[in-house]
Parts: sequence; C-alpha cells; structure tokens
Amino acid sequence: MVPPEQTQAKPRMTIGVALPQMATGLDRGRLLDWCRIVDQGPFSSISAGERITFHNLDGFTLCSAAAALTERVRILVNVAVLPWHAPALVAKELASMDVVSGGRVEVAVGVGGRSQDYAALGSPFAGRHRRLDESVLEMKRLWDGGAAADGEKVGPAPVQAGGPPIMASAMGPKSLARAAQWAVGVSGFTLLGDSREAGRLFRATESAWNNAGRTDKPRLVTGSFVALGANAAETLREFAATYLQVFSPDLAKSLSEAMTLNEPSRLVDLLDQVEAEGADEFIVVPATSDPSMMEKLAEVVASR
Repeated sequence: MVPPEQTQAKPRMTIGVALPQMATGLDRGRLLDWCRIVDQGPFSSISAGERITFHNLDGFTLCSAAAALTERVRILVNVAVLPWHAPALVAKELASMDVVSGGRVEVAVGVGGRSQDYAALGSPFAGRHRRLDESVLEMKRLWDGGAAADGEKVGPAPVQAGGPPIMASAMGPKSLARAAQWAVGVSGFTLLGDSREAGRLFRATESAWNNAGRTDKPRLVTGSFVALGANAAETLREFAATYLQVFSPDLAKSLSEAMTLNEPSRLVDLLDQVEAEGADEFIVVPATSDPSMMEKLAEVVASR
C-alpha cells in the first residue's frame, strides 16, 4: 500500500503581492486601496521591504499599516536588512506587528545589495553576513523569553509561538549554508522573470538543507517586477530603469529593456513555470501604484 503522504498532491503555488512602495504615487488613499484589494482578492500575502537612499516609503511602516488594514493575508516583511538594525528593536517591531495582525507576520532577512544604504545609515558594510546570523539568533532568543541587557524581557510576546517564521534572502552556497541553520526557507527574486534562475536557487536551497541534516522541506519563494494594464511595457521599463539606476545607468537601461512581464499571458506562463520548479509562493512586485493593475492581476490569478 502507498503511504498516505505519498498520495497527497503538493498544494498549489500561491500568489502574493508587494505593496508598490518602489513605484511613484503611493499615498494614503492608494495604500488603503491596495490593502483592501489584496485582502479581498485571490492573494496569499502582502509585503514590503527596505531601501534607504530612494524615494520609497519605509517597509516596516507599510507592513505595520497592512497588519492593521487587512484581515486575511499574511504580512511579509521582504526583505529586512538586519545588519542595519539593533536586533532587539527589530524583534520588538516584528512581535508588535504580529500582535496587531493577529499572528499573520513572516519575515525574510538578508544583507541587502547596496553599500550606499549602509553608508547613509552609518552602518559598516564589512562583517554584514556575521551580523545577520547573530541578529537572527538574538531575535529568536528574545522571542523565546530571553532577557535583554538589563535583565528584562523585550515584549510583547509574539502571537506565533517562537516568533514570526524567518526566511533567508540568500543566493550563494555560503549564504544558503548559513541560512540552513536558522531559516524556514528562502525568499528569492528573478529580475528578468526567469523560472530557470528560480529553479537553480530552489535546488541549491534543498541541497543546503540536506547538507545541514534537515528533514523538513524549505519554503521556496520567488518574485519579479510586473506591470499590467494600459502602457504596461513603458511603465515596467521606466520603473526598472529608475530602480536599478544605483548600479549603473547602462546596466539599468539594458536590464529594463529586457523585462517582459507586461502582458497577462507572459505572467501566466512564468507562474506555471515557476510552480513547476517547486515554488510555494510567487510575489508580484508591481511597477505602478495604480490600483487598476490589481484588476488585471486578479484575473490572471483567478484564471489559474
């Protein structure tokens, strides 16, 4: 007889949506619209991340707002750059968010890719990987009731036992090996919407988990920039060129012109391909703050 666990089909990949914090025009009214539409739609999570020297709204602020403005979807802080922060403060912020949301928070942590943000914060770029690992362990210790420097506990206690689940924003073998010691999975990103790139990260993550002697399956998440609706191709190209300008104008131009997730059919194809690679969730990162994009996106997700 085949064991029951071998006859159960893998759950369908879910679709999360990032708040359009990196696009222009996100104000109170649009934030309210996005939270309402995402929470009512066929989506699994709402998210925001960190960047300092850019026009974006702060990711922790946006996720805290989403925690209060939604009832159903998970709240994903994606990505929290832990080496920028005191771990006790982040532990308190995430636990508070978990309380406000009723236990719906998860977080992906990483070291970020922009030295400019470290410089703006007066945070050393060197040693960032070590500080990331240390910060994760310290947050978990505090969530488990460990004492802070003054002997007191850092409250509140998270709603979720042990604190919000922590994923790693890791890519290389060394980073994945470290993440396998403390993460529940990975949250990656494919800039050009390449399912093979996502698949390589997933296989490397599974290998790291196996090498660490873990028997649990890592949570596998990826995402990409997307624009749908009127003038979507131009919107995506201009958004990406602006967002990537920090790395070099020439690179930003060439990458932005290579992005193709501006039509529903192309997004459907990528979602199918990424799911075939084993993804548990795909995060749509919108290139526009116009809520009308969500109507098109909801149609795409519902059609699957």
